[in-house]
Amino acid sequence: MTEPPADALLFEVPPPPTPVERLLALADHYTQHNDMLDLLLADSAEPDPATHVAAAQNLAAETLAVIQAIHEERLYESAELSDAVVRLKQLAYLSTASADHGPQLARELTALAPEAVLDSATRVAGEIRRRRLRNAPPPEESFSAAQHTALHEIARGHVVVTGSADRQYVHHRTARVLISTLRSLEAKDLIARKANSAAPAYIGGPPQDRVRLTPTGATVLATVLTLPPAAPAGPSPRPVTSTQTGARSR
Repeated sequence: MTEPPADALLFEVPPPPTPVERLLALADHYTQHNDMLDLLLADSAEPDPATHVAAAQNLAAETLAVIQAIHEERLYESAELSDAVVRLKQLAYLSTASADHGPQLARELTALAPEAVLDSATRVAGEIRRRRLRNAPPPEESFSAAQHTALHEIARGHVVVTGSADRQYVHHRTARVLISTLRSLEAKDLIARKANSAAPAYIGGPPQDRVRLTPTGATVLATVLTLPPAAPAGPSPRPVTSTQTGARSR
């Protein structure tokens, strides 16, 4: 048998995604699924009841596969980990059930799935960090509080953009996200917009652009998911003198 040349073996095989990265990808898939249902329901024509069936079944299978990947990590059983796995099992059941219903009820059954998956991802990431990465160095990438918040909101499926190239508006849900923050994350190739993929902002309006994590963004967020945002650099605080302390106590 002929051996392959040595230089043919000198290439890097990317490591398989971690369970946390897979969970972030799963949250994105649920968001895309919900967007598809929203556009289907916004269409003036009567929606085909079977359009979403295959997608819902695939989501259920993907959710169960991620649960198996979490089990294969052999993490210490804890309440946090158990809650994460139970919530994912519930989502797999809801996705399976949604395939047996029309688009409207199907949309309601998976409405909160992206948020639930991100919550599970945060719990799993916390357990991995506590059990295996206690002495790991902090990630090289640091984010401002605004960028940190934006990444989490995007992973939850809460951020869309509408408007023209000259004037754009960000629609968010639970936390404020600025267009300047999105542009800074786009410059780092951590997020991208999928044009005309989300429901219109108003009845009869044009579809909006969904903001999603890129694969690089999902990998980076997975490493900082349980960490607070980096504190802004600034001057060191002045020491409090005894005179100042006395004035404050009065």
